Amino acid sequence: MPAHRHPAAAEPTIIGLDIGGTKTAIVEGDPATGATLQREEIPTHARVPFAERVPAIASVIDRVREEAARAGRRVRAISVSVGGPLRIGEGELLDPPHLPGWHGAPLRATLAGRYPDLPVHVEHDGNAGALAEFRFGAGAGRPGLRHLVFLTAGTGLGGGIIANGALLRGASDTAGEFGFFPMTAPAGGGDRTAGSWDYLASGSGLLRQAQAMFPDRWGGAATIRDVVSAAVADDAEALAVVTRTGEWLGRGLTLIVTALNPEVIAVGTLGVVLGDRLLAPARAIVAATALPAAARACAIVPAALGNRIGDVAAIMAALAAGW
Repeated sequence: MPAHRHPAAAEPTIIGLDIGGTKTAIVEGDPATGATLQREEIPTHARVPFAERVPAIASVIDRVREEAARAGRRVRAISVSVGGPLRIGEGELLDPPHLPGWHGAPLRATLAGRYPDLPVHVEHDGNAGALAEFRFGAGAGRPGLRHLVFLTAGTGLGGGIIANGALLRGASDTAGEFGFFPMTAPAGGGDRTAGSWDYLASGSGLLRQAQAMFPDRWGGAATIRDVVSAAVADDAEALAVVTRTGEWLGRGLTLIVTALNPEVIAVGTLGVVLGDRLLAPARAIVAATALPAAARACAIVPAALGNRIGDVAAIMAALAAGW
């Protein structure tokens, strides 16, 4: 459990939940520094109905809260980072594809009912990641930064937007759903994701590229991790796949750069692990195709929080609400 600084006795802390399709991390975070003071992780079991998973999640929250009290710290809020779509203000999940058992889950109301003494705040994970990078990551080393985009770039593509120093959620809480950008004409069949940016440039897209380019090697049971591990080892075939994926990444970044004119795009997960292997071809596409003034103004960088991004994002809903 990483702990960069222990708050003084009775200093307020936040319990954060980072809910993904595979795992749920429950952390105690320091709101002053973003440091993680405690951390436990449990399987999400995404196909199990939400109501059946609540006791396991609450059990971990209770342990984390008790340990904080033993250490002389006071938990002041519960904060949740979770993938959408969701109604952020109500803290209600709609139909997130990675959480099939949680459709319609009243997440905020359920946690508030169990912990009536603690305010509960819920945020889309892309927005929470953008807030985390803006406050504690890429933005921390850039005084005066006002315009930042965070791109999740994990198994799927999503993100969050900081515009004029404030989070942009949009009219239906769906700002930052970049993965739906249409890159090629879909093959038909009613699947709106086929041909999307997510389909071509996410971790899943990376695996699809590998299977198409080198079917004898990465067909069948190959995973995203297999291709990424080979690329990190500078395997020539894997690097060719990453370059192709990076070019598709750049095509979507061109739209973001031209439309939003950010100063920084912080790319999580794949951007952190693969670095310039992925980002250099993406930058080249942006430089060649985006509005030139916008391209020159934008730094495309790995997320500065690295693999800590999920833990820090978990406490950002509460911090954004003023805790």
